[in-house]
Amino acid sequence: MVISKTHLLALFFVAISACAQSRMVLDTPIYPEGVDAKKEIRAALVQAKAQNKHVLLVFGADWCYDCHVLDYRFHSPEIEPFLDKNFVVVHVNIGRGETNVDLSNKYHIPVDKGVPSIAVVSPTGALLYSTQHGEISPTRRMPATQIVGMLENWAALK
Repeated sequence: MVISKTHLLALFFVAISACAQSRMVLDTPIYPEGVDAKKEIRAALVQAKAQNKHVLLVFGADWCYDCHVLDYRFHSPEIEPFLDKNFVVVHVNIGRGETNVDLSNKYHIPVDKGVPSIAVVSPTGALLYSTQHGEISPTRRMPATQIVGMLENWAALK
């Protein structure tokens, strides 16, 4: 099979584009410093109550590759519609384990077990679920169907 120079050039640009897009995942801060997580959670609870949704607290940090993978997956066509329909998402920065410690304690998030970590909170502020053993931390190895399955289970919590 002969590949023309045009096809080879097109493949090259597709490969470069794919690499650039995957790199953007790491270059985009999803846990910016200085954000008042408590204020964001309060606002999310108001929104969740008005929209009859749960609040999904995603504890993580920008240094965490799997945190970026999870955020990227949350924006995929397989996951985003379900996520938007059922949850208000708040990213809670843990820094290197020293930031928002009070929130990780309040929502029973053992960050030493790995991040990202998840807490599911009802619109009234009740903790419904939190990851305890790093269940979501190996996000890069999880198929979209597994993430959707977890989200479905969490959305059904009362």
